[in-house]
Amino acid sequence: MFDSALFHDVIQPWLIKIALAFAIAVAGYYISRWTVPWLERVLRKTRIDVMLIGFIVSIARTIFLLFIAVAALSQLGLDTTSLVALIGAAGIAVGLALKESLGNFAAGVMILIFRPFKIGDFVDGANVMGTIKEIGIFQTRMTDPTNVEIIVPNATIYNSPIKNFSTHPTRRIEIAVGIDYANDPRQAKEIIASLCAADNRILPEPAPLVLVNDFGASSIDLLVRVWVNASDILAVQTGLREQIKQRFDEENIAIPFPQMVLRRPE
Repeated sequence: MFDSALFHDVIQPWLIKIALAFAIAVAGYYISRWTVPWLERVLRKTRIDVMLIGFIVSIARTIFLLFIAVAALSQLGLDTTSLVALIGAAGIAVGLALKESLGNFAAGVMILIFRPFKIGDFVDGANVMGTIKEIGIFQTRMTDPTNVEIIVPNATIYNSPIKNFSTHPTRRIEIAVGIDYANDPRQAKEIIASLCAADNRILPEPAPLVLVNDFGASSIDLLVRVWVNASDILAVQTGLREQIKQRFDEENIAIPFPQMVLRRPE
């Protein structure tokens, strides 16, 4: 015979708990399907890197589903305190085991958020110089001027001074020139100034500067400072040096060089 007391006292409460837990799980699943894409759309409107957005969305989805699972199990009357404590302890253990990796991960997140450099930039960081090819969550890939690939942990490069040569469209270059003490430094300065004015790769503003920098052991040391577009640095450096040497030869201005004099003992 049907035992109504058993049904009302035992079976019915459990059916209600199961139904509520199922409803929480289903509702949570559909809510996550709406909130997670919404979060992704919001993040895509910011300047956050696409790779970091995908990681944030994945973590948010996992945390939300984990919260729904705990809520559903709690509705069934299960003690979820131990489960939460177990998850927390496991997280701490994993964190200690992956200390270095988590440090690289945190540095990668900071790089993607604050953008000290981007793909295609030529940088000098962690005693490594090269062009950025890939910014990953744990490491950054670079290619040096000899086309050798260099993989640098994110924590290493982020915690060191970073020189980004691609940030500004223009750069200042300096060329040191030495002339003989017998020559007139004013004449040498005028020649160099005329060469700078004739080179359309050298920017008129800020104006080129030629000055007497020092009195060396065997030469009067001149310093040439000019501003150029970043893409013209090497061409201007080499071209201006060649032109200075050619004009100095034409004007009989000597560029001293170290000499050794050998004398035969008497």
